[in-house]
Amino acid sequence: MNIRDGISRRDFLFIGGAAALAPLLPADALAAVATETPLHGISPFGDLKYGPDFSHFDYASPDAPKGGTFNFMVPNWNFNQNVLTFNTLNSFVPRGDAPPRMELCFDSLFSGALDEPASAYGLVAETVTISADRNSFVFKLRPEARFHDGSPLTAADVAFSYKLLKEEGHPILALMLSEMTEAVADDPQTFRLVFSGKQSSRTIFAVIGFPILSEAYLSENPFDASQLKALLGSGAFKVGRFSAGQWIEYDRVEDYWARDLAVNRGLNHFDRLRIEFFRDRQAAFEAFKKGDIHFRQEFTSRVWATGYDFPAVTQKKVVMREFPGEKNPTMQAWAINQRRARFQDPRVRRAIGMCFDFEWTNRNLFYGAYERSNSTFEKSDYKTSGAPSPEELELLETFRGRVPEEVFGEVYVQPVTDGSGRDRRVLREARQMLIEAGWKPSGQLLANDAGQRLTLEFLTQEEGIVRLTTPYVDNLRAIGVDATIRTVDASQYQARQRDFDFDVVLMALSFTPLPSQDSLTQIFHSRSADLPSLRNLPGTKDPVVDELVEMVGRVDNTDDLTVIMRALDRVLRARSDWIPTYYMANHKAAYWDMFGFKEPKPDYGFPVESLWWHDEEKARTIGRA
Repeated sequence: MNIRDGISRRDFLFIGGAAALAPLLPADALAAVATETPLHGISPFGDLKYGPDFSHFDYASPDAPKGGTFNFMVPNWNFNQNVLTFNTLNSFVPRGDAPPRMELCFDSLFSGALDEPASAYGLVAETVTISADRNSFVFKLRPEARFHDGSPLTAADVAFSYKLLKEEGHPILALMLSEMTEAVADDPQTFRLVFSGKQSSRTIFAVIGFPILSEAYLSENPFDASQLKALLGSGAFKVGRFSAGQWIEYDRVEDYWARDLAVNRGLNHFDRLRIEFFRDRQAAFEAFKKGDIHFRQEFTSRVWATGYDFPAVTQKKVVMREFPGEKNPTMQAWAINQRRARFQDPRVRRAIGMCFDFEWTNRNLFYGAYERSNSTFEKSDYKTSGAPSPEELELLETFRGRVPEEVFGEVYVQPVTDGSGRDRRVLREARQMLIEAGWKPSGQLLANDAGQRLTLEFLTQEEGIVRLTTPYVDNLRAIGVDATIRTVDASQYQARQRDFDFDVVLMALSFTPLPSQDSLTQIFHSRSADLPSLRNLPGTKDPVVDELVEMVGRVDNTDDLTVIMRALDRVLRARSDWIPTYYMANHKAAYWDMFGFKEPKPDYGFPVESLWWHDEEKARTIGRA
């Protein structure tokens, strides 16, 4: 799963240990942004790449042809979306399984740029005016904005949408609106959004990307997951044909009202986007080999190394290519559910993590394709190393006595094994750690004083994860943990993850280059620990983590942000809530050679379905016209 700050985030008060850092943390991270002036775009720290009269983003391709169908394997998704099945077309509610890319059917007030770390430019709203106290935001809407049925999109629809999402929307959306006090249509083209003053100063950059829904449509239709009926949208695409749980098509809106706006010009070239759903990875790969699927990012290193030997590759009809990864912090890790008492001791969690033999796994299962992760913010400047810098130490000292002492020394890194798959030294240390945590030998397994065994179940929906996890389970059982793997269907997996009904699950996340308090809250903050559908899968509840997350919402420069994020990384790694696994630096992609695209790709996103186009000449050359 991929979560961008522009889609998912949250906010809270600046409290506790933050008070000791007044020189580090200015009063408002929006200080560099003009107030009482209509703005065509905004950025957290005030700098924008594109001026008021820009014609299109640099990575867009205004001269590219329109047409064709793009049938692709979806590499990332949001909200209640599922890549294995779907049973609802409402992507913005907590329940149900929706198909990925439903968000393409809905416009928002502002739209982000993929070649800047954090910025947004007017879409439905032509400008925004920020009050002097930075709690009120007035948006001037474009009068030409329309829903797909031709009805006008007005400030009343925007106000209705924000109120509805706060009350009934997916928690990723609702939590970010928790400090919203007003959503008002001052007139048909003027929308006013007001916050309490307790919100993060960067909350606005999240919520201006929320979907705008039709008040008239939803007055006659339910806003829930009960129907396979698409909500009325206003975006560049709309739902076309579909077969529930099997495939869906999104049709480009030919008379899309915003197609010539600067934020859209040169994007969205395909007439149709088609997504097919496969429960089995091999079946999906076979569909690609036949040409039924046109593009896929390959996440299975074994397949990348050995599977692309079919005729279309040797005939150069299919291209294998690596594209640069985004300049975003990423995390892939096992989440250990602390809502279950047996996992609440950090020594237990660390011992569990030590049993994952990355060196053996990378050589034997991954063909050496991966790097070991240690940080919750891998591939970024926020990943800390060694001993704390003077700036980190100054910040961490304010929490001394409330965090483990190891936070003040060399940062914790996962053990490097001998690569045998059963490193006795590491496993012996892990077993001893469990014994010190109160788990004593009872036959071949470990048990507590009440005679309860230390059990652990990995929950998954994919056979590929079973292959990855089986050696891990063997190591855990070798030190006395009664470890097992449970494979469930896609809907059950989604429901159990949503309701935190698991011992351990694997999660992959991506942050924007300037992580916000809002995005961090849904993953690490106490506020999200008991809210179903959010990403705080381990159930982390730590006042120090909360305070560090809240500090992120106050900074106005990247240097201070880096200090706080590194301190947060140290604390999270000491807690062992998440067990980092591995990462790949670049995108490994394969595609039928019938597309055009502009290079280089933007640094902060890779939405192929929006950037690429159908090349008729290339398609004829490979016999796919």
